[in-house]
Amino acid sequence: MIKIISDSASLYSKKEALAAGIDISSLAVTIDHATYKEYEDIDTKTFIDIINKGHIPTSSQPSIGEVLDVYNDYPDAEIINISMADGLSGTYSSACMAKEMVQNPERIHVINSKTLCGPQKYLIDLALALAKSGKSSSEIIDTLTMQRTKSYLIPHDFDYLVRGGRLSPLVGKIGGLIKLVPVTILSEDGKSLDKFTTSRGFKKAIQKICADMLEDGVSSAYQLYITHAMREDLALEAKSVILDYIPNANIEIKLLGPAFTTQGGPGCVAIQWIKKHDLLA
Repeated sequence: MIKIISDSASLYSKKEALAAGIDISSLAVTIDHATYKEYEDIDTKTFIDIINKGHIPTSSQPSIGEVLDVYNDYPDAEIINISMADGLSGTYSSACMAKEMVQNPERIHVINSKTLCGPQKYLIDLALALAKSGKSSSEIIDTLTMQRTKSYLIPHDFDYLVRGGRLSPLVGKIGGLIKLVPVTILSEDGKSLDKFTTSRGFKKAIQKICADMLEDGVSSAYQLYITHAMREDLALEAKSVILDYIPNANIEIKLLGPAFTTQGGPGCVAIQWIKKHDLLA
């Protein structure tokens, strides 16, 4: 038996995961001296409402104990744990440490997905489909590690970035006045968010992302995700621009969870792609 597990950076809540046949360990956010598990104790709208009162949040990985409990729930199974990108969180390290605390740790395989959110969810769904088709754990792992993916993040709230120390007050003030839109990109090793470009306006930022996606060969054979922190209007605008560049693109729009909203801030938008596999095409 092969059991697929992951963490809530995949946009899977525990309830949704159980319905799909997987187990999820929840990331947590701390704000205004209170700690909440995302998708369980707090939703994104409530979380942003607290941020907008002037509070700066932090996020944390699932506890080693919680991951260990999931491992021990399936003592006879071969477990594949698809973790969010190492470097953005301690989630991968916690999963590895928990592995060393169980009996027969060789039955547990912790995969650094080098991504998060939409593409991480896609990898989980692919792993499930591969397991159901009779593939071995090594075959599943080989397939997951070969999938191409890329992620762009567009922060939107300059005041939040300034309060959190991500921008200086001067840069934040100038950026807001002249409507600069910064875009960051997840590094190939998945360890950091690096500068991609700065544009005058949201639409131009999306156009630059589209040009980069075309250079990478992104087409209707790829799965695209647009995720947002309570700005569906921007997500829909981004979708419209992308469809102008990549007709028939497969695009899903999803709401970001509190943990990733901690990084990008209220109103942020992420655009991600992953090459589709035949099983999920």
